[in-house]
Amino acid sequence: MSSNKGFIISGIQQVGIGVENLYEAWSYYIDLFNMDIRILEDDKTAELMLPYTGGKPQRRHACIAVNMQGGGGFEVWQYAERKPQPLGFELNMGDLGVLACKIKSRDVAAAYEQFSKNPKANLVEEVNKSIDGHPTFYMKDPYGNLFQVVQDDYIFKDEKKLTAGVAGATIGVTDIDRAMTVYRDILGYDTIVADETGTFADFKALPAGTRAYRRRLLTHSKPRKGSFSQLFGSSTIELVQALDRTPKKLYEGRFWGDPGFIQVCFDIRDMEALGKFCAEKGYPFTVDSSQRFKEGDSFDMGDAAGQFAYIEDPDGTLIEFVETHKVPIAKKLGLSLNLKNRHPEKPLPKWMLKALSLMRVKSEDLLNK
Repeated sequence: MSSNKGFIISGIQQVGIGVENLYEAWSYYIDLFNMDIRILEDDKTAELMLPYTGGKPQRRHACIAVNMQGGGGFEVWQYAERKPQPLGFELNMGDLGVLACKIKSRDVAAAYEQFSKNPKANLVEEVNKSIDGHPTFYMKDPYGNLFQVVQDDYIFKDEKKLTAGVAGATIGVTDIDRAMTVYRDILGYDTIVADETGTFADFKALPAGTRAYRRRLLTHSKPRKGSFSQLFGSSTIELVQALDRTPKKLYEGRFWGDPGFIQVCFDIRDMEALGKFCAEKGYPFTVDSSQRFKEGDSFDMGDAAGQFAYIEDPDGTLIEFVETHKVPIAKKLGLSLNLKNRHPEKPLPKWMLKALSLMRVKSEDLLNK
């Protein structure tokens, strides 16, 4: 999305996943979802997230990995010195936060068949129709996180896999209409694909899935622009509102980075313009790395550099924005890409993005670390 306010949102960069063992979890995500391209790995102290880390810096180990077939990536995240605090209750649909991560598939039925033969895949249900009329199914990772495989024909680089990267997220809210200021006005999801109320066949096998909900599926009417827009492709956000019970906040009393889906992160350009726009809409940045530096300077993110900021939706769910200034494209060759001087709306050439394949990681190598 290109905004008349000056900023650009290029798509979902990643969904953050808090885990207790980074290499074990990342290995699993490579085996199941082909998240085997290491964009960056960082083992530093998070000094700027004090509102969400108990008021003091916390050391953590994190990586961002993507699937070369397209879509957003995963940020797999582990506290290095603090014992992570798991969710103290069973997540129910409609609870407040990121409920499920959507995964792209060119053939949902074939993907289900393939996963059904994989002993590592914990399928929650059979293939059903989602509220958009397309086939879908849900699965859980070993840590209790829900993933929804959804129909998406877009392929960035065909590696003959049945699933690609992140297609979006399902987010629990208390009031769908109130949440639209964030998801439509700020994030650009201005098209309602479906808006249904009742009980749903594709929810029945999920926790509290037989109860009544309002569900609204959103996408963006205009193609995303920016350096990585062709890699990310289009995406959707599904808002879920529980109608017959009081939902719980998934991160109530816990820290950013504790186990579960931490945030949905968007790749952007012009953090200053975005910050002003968010503030005008009533959702100012709660964390803003650019305040620590001169305008336009970069925050060191290990192999990459840029700026990041966070807002909260009306129910406290974290939305992250990252403006990438430098990213490695072939670390073994010492090659990185400076994005600061590129035209903000133009996508990077496909050949350049496909060079990320040189940073592929094998799951067995992670388990041997």
